[in-house]
Amino acid sequence: MDSGQKLIRILTVDDHPLLRSGIAALLNAEADLKLVAEASNGQEAILAFRVHQPDVTLMDLQMPGMDGVEAISVIRKEFPQARFIVLTTYAGDVQVLGALRAGARAYVLKRHVHKELLETIRVVHAGQRRIPPDIAALLAEHATDDELTEREVEALRLIAAGNSNRQIADQLSVTEGTIKSRVTNILSKLGANDRAHAVTIGLKRGIINLNLPQK
Repeated sequence: MDSGQKLIRILTVDDHPLLRSGIAALLNAEADLKLVAEASNGQEAILAFRVHQPDVTLMDLQMPGMDGVEAISVIRKEFPQARFIVLTTYAGDVQVLGALRAGARAYVLKRHVHKELLETIRVVHAGQRRIPPDIAALLAEHATDDELTEREVEALRLIAAGNSNRQIADQLSVTEGTIKSRVTNILSKLGANDRAHAVTIGLKRGIINLNLPQK
């Protein structure tokens, strides 16, 4: 690193210690990168960001408690210039779009960390954005799809948990007919053959996710 070159200060947020250790080793081998803090969930990320105000934050999406998208939103309300790279296992277009809408500037799948992370950090620090071609293609594929409403997502989540229409209706304090109508809309919007197929699509696209245990 040139003596006049400024270090890129980085915060990494992920609930898996081994992954954080791997990222730390990757960053520490680079002369222009410095890991200044780590966090294991969204709440810790907010506190760490306030203390260290890093140049770039690597943010996981699925974490117990506050997830990555919510943490990005909260931090950017306080620090509008904060720069985020989403680092995740999930490639669902709905999750990608949620992260981008929250303010993420780049998206890196964890399986591509060693190939893409270092360059992506430098690109984002330079003020640019980076979305991998396969992710961009996925976003384009679903760009004209009708989005599920919040109530339809809620119903799909309860379907995924194994509830019948009657059980869902009882939990949401609506009629069974209302739930049947929502299920019909869900199947139509997702192009699903049945309830199980809708759940599979919902999980794949990141519309719903399996609840993580609190740590």
